[in-house]
Amino acid sequence: MGLRLRPVDTSFYDLFTQSAQHLVGGAELLAEMLSDSSDKADVAERMRAAEHAADETTHEIVKKVNSTFVTPFDREDIYSLGSGLDDIMDMMDEAVDLILLYEVKVLPAELSEQVDVIQRCAELTAAAMPRLQSMQSLDDYWIEINRLENAGDRNHRRTLAKLFSGEYPTIEILKLKDIVESLEGAIDAFEKVANTIEQIAVKES
Repeated sequence: MGLRLRPVDTSFYDLFTQSAQHLVGGAELLAEMLSDSSDKADVAERMRAAEHAADETTHEIVKKVNSTFVTPFDREDIYSLGSGLDDIMDMMDEAVDLILLYEVKVLPAELSEQVDVIQRCAELTAAAMPRLQSMQSLDDYWIEINRLENAGDRNHRRTLAKLFSGEYPTIEILKLKDIVESLEGAIDAFEKVANTIEQIAVKES
């Protein structure tokens, strides 16, 4: 079996780590947005800036792929991982923006549980990215992300049940359901990233 040439350049791993760090900051802003005392317009503005910074990192990843002859792993996997990380940030930004635009004053307590899941997923993803270079000890990461995604699914079902319990006016249900779906989308996107990393690890092993 022939030896595979690997680049010494670590900038791809640095960019993925940077991208995941954006998610940690985004999750913190999302948690702040749910606080009763938060200045929601200010939080939304900071989230837009964070999302823009995340987009810049994604563009750097794409530019790096297009200008690098030998990549650390398959180009399609690099694109998939980069776009997957970007999708998570987009979903968090959407949730924050909807809370502001819909002028939601009272958010169900269950949403805080979902944001807790998102924050934990962000922390785990950020911690996993530097380990991509060695591909060592990553199985605990995607196993835990899968567990958290399952917990998020359960929270999601409970939240929907509460929304349709008769406690909320119809217009509030419509507003809150959009926000709930954005949070669920963010959690699902974290699992998609974890699945991508698992596929890369299997290929590289």
